[in-house]
Amino acid sequence: MPKIYIISPSGAVRDRQVFQKGVKLLKSLGHDVELDPDVLSRHQRFAGDDDARLASLTRACESDSDVVLTSRGGYGLTRLLPDLPFSKIKKSIQRGTRFVGFSDFTAFQLSVLTKTQQVTWSGPSVMDDLALEKPDEIALACLNDVLESQSEGTGWRMGSKAYRAFLSESDTNSAKKTVLAKDAVLWGGNLSVLCSLLGTPFFPDIKGGVLFLEDLAEHPYRIERMLLQLLYSGVMNQQKAIVLGQFTHYKLTPHDRGFDLNAVISFLRSQTRVPIITDLPFGHVALKVCLPVGKRVSLVRDERDLYLLWPHEHVHAHALASSHH
Repeated sequence: MPKIYIISPSGAVRDRQVFQKGVKLLKSLGHDVELDPDVLSRHQRFAGDDDARLASLTRACESDSDVVLTSRGGYGLTRLLPDLPFSKIKKSIQRGTRFVGFSDFTAFQLSVLTKTQQVTWSGPSVMDDLALEKPDEIALACLNDVLESQSEGTGWRMGSKAYRAFLSESDTNSAKKTVLAKDAVLWGGNLSVLCSLLGTPFFPDIKGGVLFLEDLAEHPYRIERMLLQLLYSGVMNQQKAIVLGQFTHYKLTPHDRGFDLNAVISFLRSQTRVPIITDLPFGHVALKVCLPVGKRVSLVRDERDLYLLWPHEHVHAHALASSHH
């Protein structure tokens, strides 16, 4: 029975009843759940002051848990980066602990990758995913694969309109099966958090990787501005592929006059030869796959279907075996 240790390294939990609903779900699935003593603490907008949240991360490393899961995102990890216990985090991961989270947790994941070269997991949090009225079944299945150390890949289908745009705007063809990347480091996460680390000692120097991105409540012009920062800084053109997840909860206005996310992607494709793939089921959405940040992967396109494949500890990945639609 996997042991799960829950921490709040960023924003404070606002609704304790909702949080307990997510914990109850994990327990009902047969997991041994332990809550960090400060998981419900509050200091200003944070889940405890900086020292308290650093201490919770240290306790998580020493808990000998199978998985360390975040309660929620928000903001707060960036200010902890210089003091993160990287040596303890590295030892914990090497013992088999999987750290799982997304959104603000991107800062933790990218800094851990930079400083320790260890793999963490982008995936659900308690408040955003497990406490929903009806949690997504595929998201739960993907999380369970991580809990059981059985995750070896994921798959999705590009929408027909997005696929037509990909073919017309990309330097590619409609060959039935194309390997877009092989033995490439998978990395990324929340676009805003990732860009905030650019130029700091916590930003990974990844060449020939697969970069995945998502964001919440950012208007397309802001998304474009951040993507262009990655392009102009040289990060984007050093990758084998860019995989865009879900960009949600923004509002277009009449002033935009057709300038939307599709326009952003179209313009970006005109500026780079790196393949830009869309529709990854990841972000601030219910259907959320789990992705290993720092693991070497293959990215395969079979017409509209995309597959990210990676080996896990016990069984080598075999093509298309673990795809989720």
